[in-house]
Amino acid sequence: MTEKEIKIGQTMPYSGPGSHYSTIARANEAYFRMVNENGGVNGRKITLISLDDAYSPPKTVEQTRRLVEQEDVLLIFDTLGTATNAAIQKYLNIKKVPHLFPTSGATRFADPEQFPWTMGWQPNYQLEGHAFATYLLNNRPNAKIAVLYQKDDLGKDYIKGLRDRLGDKADAMIVKELSYNISDPTIDSQVVTLQSSGADVFMNFSTAKFAAQAMRKAHELGWKPMQMLATVSASAAVLRQVGTDASSGVLALHYLKDPADPKLADDPALKEWLGWMKKYYPSGDVTDEFNVLGYSNAQTLVQVLKQCGNDLSRENIMKQAQNLDMQLPMVLPGIRLKTGANDYAPMKDLQMARFNGEGWDLVGPVISGK
Repeated sequence: MTEKEIKIGQTMPYSGPGSHYSTIARANEAYFRMVNENGGVNGRKITLISLDDAYSPPKTVEQTRRLVEQEDVLLIFDTLGTATNAAIQKYLNIKKVPHLFPTSGATRFADPEQFPWTMGWQPNYQLEGHAFATYLLNNRPNAKIAVLYQKDDLGKDYIKGLRDRLGDKADAMIVKELSYNISDPTIDSQVVTLQSSGADVFMNFSTAKFAAQAMRKAHELGWKPMQMLATVSASAAVLRQVGTDASSGVLALHYLKDPADPKLADDPALKEWLGWMKKYYPSGDVTDEFNVLGYSNAQTLVQVLKQCGNDLSRENIMKQAQNLDMQLPMVLPGIRLKTGANDYAPMKDLQMARFNGEGWDLVGPVISGK
């Protein structure tokens, strides 16, 4: 860091099984470019150094050490992935380097007692699992549930939230659980086994590549359960690639505005976002919610830096990150971003939505995780 520059670092899967998510980093960079063109933050320009980790935890460790020890970044921001962030969490906390707003809803990233230098951003996965279970208990109390989940803290958190809410009904309602590793080339065999379980609800707790594979395979098999999809894959851009026949009717939980929703055509925040995309990220997909996520994450970090004033010590960065209360323009109405000294989970609310083949239709009220 200098009097004219704030240097921040991240890793992203520009290659490998998580490569679809790299658009988040490109949206980050585009937002910072806009901020820099308008004078930066308190007179300093933001430099983002974003390195490829191929969605591989050992590579994330290697690249993060490079960012901290060679590039001398002030903080690590918006690194993608649960296993990847978990691999660097202890290192960054020992080094006392702010580890801000990782793109993961794992509960371990909102634990200030154990990891005071790590603060999450998005709603946690246990809350999602809990919300899905509540929906089923209210609407399909006799459901037979099949679960596909990623074999890491992401999947485990979803399962825990689901089972905690189902309570003593969990063992009867969940007829099959199967996992996959992010190194697996395909999950077709898991979907075949899940179909044969007789389940009429499919909980697809998978990241984008595998979620898309699972939906396509279910469609090929003629399996037509109620499908419930993790937020990490619930972008209209992902579902349209799967195909309308395979994806229509899928349920997911949301906290960001869907840029593909025609009902938001006159929304001032969406109009502003579309103008920003056209100018600063013209190659980006304006229907992809991951670009909304990258934009909103970057807005949050800029607010933290603004609150720091001229004191850009790592200690003050964490202090200011603990003092946020914002209504971000591309977050759904009624959902605020709030933090505190003992509250490292900025986003706590969600709303159910159903995919209609083009975009998402909101279902029911905001679900609070407070």
